[in-house]
Amino acid sequence: MEGQTMDRTGLESLVLGGGCFWCLEAAYELVPGVKDVESGYAGGSRENPSYEQVSTGLTGHAEVVRVWFDPGEVDLGRLFELFWKVHDPTTEDRQGADVGTQYRSIILYQGDAQKTAAELAVTQASATFRDPIVTDVEPLGVFWPAEDYHQDFYRKNPEYGYCRVVVAPKVDKTKAFIGDMNR
Repeated sequence: MEGQTMDRTGLESLVLGGGCFWCLEAAYELVPGVKDVESGYAGGSRENPSYEQVSTGLTGHAEVVRVWFDPGEVDLGRLFELFWKVHDPTTEDRQGADVGTQYRSIILYQGDAQKTAAELAVTQASATFRDPIVTDVEPLGVFWPAEDYHQDFYRKNPEYGYCRVVVAPKVDKTKAFIGDMNR
């Protein structure tokens, strides 16, 4: 929904961080029932941080996505299932070659129902990983949208090196997940 304000009536949102936000955004945009995904920053102390500031690791923010979804079409459980598939929640402050607190695994919940769902998702997922899950589960403070050039980055730049090497495999995992979801 680039360049226009979306009617979000009846939608819920979930804020997740699992490495570079380009990866999560590209993955969640494919999920039936997800209506919009916005890259941004959350979990830190600096007001209206820039990408350059967050990249230093000094603001406390993580690169995150806000996933707007229709709960009548997709539930939190499915969104969390994908979260565990497209990033490694057992590595602290890193995803692959991306290292720093801005790349940490984090679920930023909104309200008691999301907190309970997030905690349950972590518990259930823990049984499927050899190493302990280090995903932070915290209340969402402020979500700061990332700069325009970060929005829909993979869709606009599929041939960019990072997109081909890092994002595309996560998109492929998502497509397989959606195929399994529809069986």
